[in-house]
Amino acid sequence: MLTAPCTRISIFLNVFDVHVNRSPISGVIKSAVYKKRPVWQRHGPSSANDNEQNIVTLEGDGMTVVFKQIAGLLARRIIFNPKPGAKLTRGQRVGMIKFGSRTDVIFPQPAEISVNLGDRVKGGSSILAKVTPSRKSPSSPKRENTGAFR
Repeated sequence: MLTAPCTRISIFLNVFDVHVNRSPISGVIKSAVYKKRPVWQRHGPSSANDNEQNIVTLEGDGMTVVFKQIAGLLARRIIFNPKPGAKLTRGQRVGMIKFGSRTDVIFPQPAEISVNLGDRVKGGSSILAKVTPSRKSPSSPKRENTGAFR
């Protein structure tokens, strides 16, 4: 997980939405940790920590991003195929959560949020936020542009 200040965007999906999850940035999977837990309401404040979930840490574009696939009350089935060390491209399909779910994208600050509370987003095309990569990280490329999270 990220230890520095960060911003989380939670995307709630109902049973009629497409539940495919896509990589928010291009990079390498540093870890993927599946936590089997009871499933409660996906909207509750504690669901980000208490529900069954898969937590993926991804490094690339000069930053570290964490995204969580969180099972909802009906979901109970998280699918995630890539393994640590795999290289992903931004927008690449990485998995899905069946029958209602929540996906959290957690990224470093400072961030320019591109969505508003209540917006409907589309995987692979909606830009969630723009983040300027850190220049302090030894593995981060020297860049002036910002990374956009989709």
